[in-house]
Amino acid sequence: MTAAAEMPPLSLFVPLYALGMPDRRSPPVAAPEKKPRDLQLADNRKALFDYSIEDRFEAGIALTGTEIKSMRAGHVNLRDGYAHIEKGQAWLRNVHIAPWTHAAHDNHEPLRPRKLLLHKNEIGQLAGAVSQKGYTLVPLRRSRSALRVGRNATRSAR
Repeated sequence: MTAAAEMPPLSLFVPLYALGMPDRRSPPVAAPEKKPRDLQLADNRKALFDYSIEDRFEAGIALTGTEIKSMRAGHVNLRDGYAHIEKGQAWLRNVHIAPWTHAAHDNHEPLRPRKLLLHKNEIGQLAGAVSQKGYTLVPLRRSRSALRVGRNATRSAR
């Protein structure tokens, strides 16, 4: 007797799904949609209307814990804000982030100046541009990862 004669036929080892048997398992559950990483939290549409934006760039912001929570909840107003360069550092001023309602005692001040996180060469470029007559830095949009700031020349004539 040979080894091939001792083996049962291959048709016995065919899986059930290959035979066309109905699958009794429940259908697979669709995975929930993932949120985009750069979710827009705040927008300054008035700046786009009032100013002619020449240049845009991304900058991080140094925030406290309650400011982050309040910003993610959408309690931020960029409308009156502007960026200012002093002593080699960029600062975001006059941006209102509402106090976090669930904080016990360690809440932040709503209108405090916040440091913009930029490279030294970017700050140098912006300082040179702002020192020219009529240039301003205005916040345009805040996402989860960064703040988009625009350098504008003058007010729009609308």
